[in-house]
Amino acid sequence: MSRPSDLVQGTLDLLLLKILALEPLNGWAISQRLKQVSGEVLQVSDGSLYPALHKLEQEGWITAEWKASENNRRAKFYSLTRLGRGQLQKEAANWARLSDAITQVVRLEEA
Repeated sequence: MSRPSDLVQGTLDLLLLKILALEPLNGWAISQRLKQVSGEVLQVSDGSLYPALHKLEQEGWITAEWKASENNRRAKFYSLTRLGRGQLQKEAANWARLSDAITQVVRLEEA
């Protein structure tokens, strides 16, 4: 099972931006969505998730506001900003380039 330390540097930012492009979510829901969409392969700990969200917020790529969650608890909901949408496009393009390059190397015929 992959952990954030196993991921390519910056991949967590891309994943968080993509998940938040779909809809505003709180931290717990982001973690659950990542786990669900990845078929339970990708799981992020609170110790990695919240510092990453804080960094994205400082960069201006996401914004946060306190609201009531589904179970009526107070939770911080994160949303993608316009600047974040632009960053998501850049990160996705970089990921596509990197993953294509890795795929080419992995598919090399062995001697």
